[in-house]
Amino acid sequence: MTGLTAAIVTLSDKGAAGQREDKSGEVIRQMLTDVGYEVKDMILLPDDFEQIKTCLIGLADQKINLVVTTGGTGFSTRDVTPEATHAVATRNASGIAEAIRWHSLQITGRAMLSRGASVIRDETLIVNLPGSPKAVRESLEYALPHLQHGIEILTNKTNECGGN
Repeated sequence: MTGLTAAIVTLSDKGAAGQREDKSGEVIRQMLTDVGYEVKDMILLPDDFEQIKTCLIGLADQKINLVVTTGGTGFSTRDVTPEATHAVATRNASGIAEAIRWHSLQITGRAMLSRGASVIRDETLIVNLPGSPKAVRESLEYALPHLQHGIEILTNKTNECGGN
């Protein structure tokens, strides 16, 4: 058990309009609960900068430890998740997004087209993932084992960094 909390935000115009099922959010929920996160909220929003920004701020204000977004990281003009994520950041945590992209590039060259970001807002870590369930699973399988330690440092649950 991690004792950590999480929220999942799916960004999809079609999903928010009820025209597409949120399969990626469910993959994230299952993977997080499997390793002990308590998923406090699952939110489905359209690709709207202000709504995303307001949502991320609200989740951080609730002291959610980890917010994972899915969708809105591509090249479409409606894909504004990274911009909204950067707009709420108090600090950058770019190594997470870079590592996810690096890992994904081992699977598909199209990973270079992901613009996902990773940031810190106060004591909340926010990580953007792509929108497809397959990419979500591959990304989290790689990153999830390492996120708990970073969150524990961020939230002062530990101050030991020299273990690995």
